[in-house]
Amino acid sequence: MRRLWIVFAAAALLAACTSDDTAGTSGAGGTAGGPAAAGNIGVDSSALGTPAGAEGSGAGMLAPGVADRVLFATDSSVLAPDARATLERQAAWLQQNPRIAVQISGNADERGTEEYNLALGERRASAARDYLVSKGVQGSRISTISYGKDRPVALGSTPDAWALNRNAITAQR
Repeated sequence: MRRLWIVFAAAALLAACTSDDTAGTSGAGGTAGGPAAAGNIGVDSSALGTPAGAEGSGAGMLAPGVADRVLFATDSSVLAPDARATLERQAAWLQQNPRIAVQISGNADERGTEEYNLALGERRASAARDYLVSKGVQGSRISTISYGKDRPVALGSTPDAWALNRNAITAQR
């Protein structure tokens, strides 16, 4: 079921693209050219579609109607407007559920060194955490961790897989 979802998510992402994201590489963590190079794509998993029954299961949803992840552009930890909108929904849900603590994991695609991707993943997790705190969520309820390129959500060495793996994922602790 998970592989089917990954295939579906990749197809949805491909359909949403308006230009080719394969115009070469720019080093660690991404590609040059294409829509991702212009800034943070900030796509959340709700835009990619979520398999039936996934709400609250950790498969793309933090809670019903609240996406658990935001995506980033190549070599970036900047939150785009749609990423901020996803985090605002997370903040509202966390404020309604004050006893729940979360962990935000920052991730990178497979390209680049382990050290670079761990640092980039930490910046991505911190950006998401800082935004939630700015929206009123207590910082003591949020921990961060970077997995760098060690926990891909999409397998493969393609621009679509790389785009899905450049993320920050919020999960209940």
